[in-house]
Amino acid sequence: MSNEFSALAIAAAAVLAILPAATIHSAAAAKEDRSALQQDNSQSVPEPQQADGRRHGRPAETYAVAPGTKFLVVLEQDLTSKGTEENAKFVVRTVEPLEAGSGIFLPPGAEIHGHVSRVESAGVAGRAKLALTFDDIYTKFGKLPIVAEVVGVPGDHSVKSSTRNQEGIIEGRSSSQQDAAQSAAAGAANGAAQGVKNKDKKEAAEGAALGALTAYLVESGRGHELNLPKGAKLELEIERALYLLKE
Repeated sequence: MSNEFSALAIAAAAVLAILPAATIHSAAAAKEDRSALQQDNSQSVPEPQQADGRRHGRPAETYAVAPGTKFLVVLEQDLTSKGTEENAKFVVRTVEPLEAGSGIFLPPGAEIHGHVSRVESAGVAGRAKLALTFDDIYTKFGKLPIVAEVVGVPGDHSVKSSTRNQEGIIEGRSSSQQDAAQSAAAGAANGAAQGVKNKDKKEAAEGAALGALTAYLVESGRGHELNLPKGAKLELEIERALYLLKE
């Protein structure tokens, strides 16, 4: 029996002697795994780098801002549907960076020059429209051609970008037909009120017609000119890849 206890004691001592070494090895291995993981992560996420127009031996695709990229710009002057002529020049300035997929970016503040390609005044019952074409973006390393369109006018609920096969056109926003009809009815009642008060049927009828027309035009957005003041924000979308390269 004593021999058996001695054997067990020797075995236990051997296990206890091995455990610290195994623990140290496991800790070292875990530390190496964490270091490798951190290194992989640092390699997979490229460091942001401001574009300088040069390739630095990389493929051109590295510097491409992909089609579908959306970004905000601000107008540097007023644009209106009444008073602005076709082919009139305008300038917008970027207010957020343009990023390529590899971490390359163009900082905010770049000027984009364009021209008004179409103007439609509201007239009496029409809806005002402006079509803007963007030609070039000016960077610290030179001028680059840009193909983009207006997809939104953030913060201004009286205008919208057209979505009916007229990309890039900004037009007055309209309400629903029901809202316009209700406004016309209310306008007719208000317009007729004076004639009713004076017991004049003709005056009441003319007042009702004028009141209904005025209310309908106001509610539907028809008859109102489009006004984009200096400082107005536009949301643009890149249509073709923009390469941040001078070459």
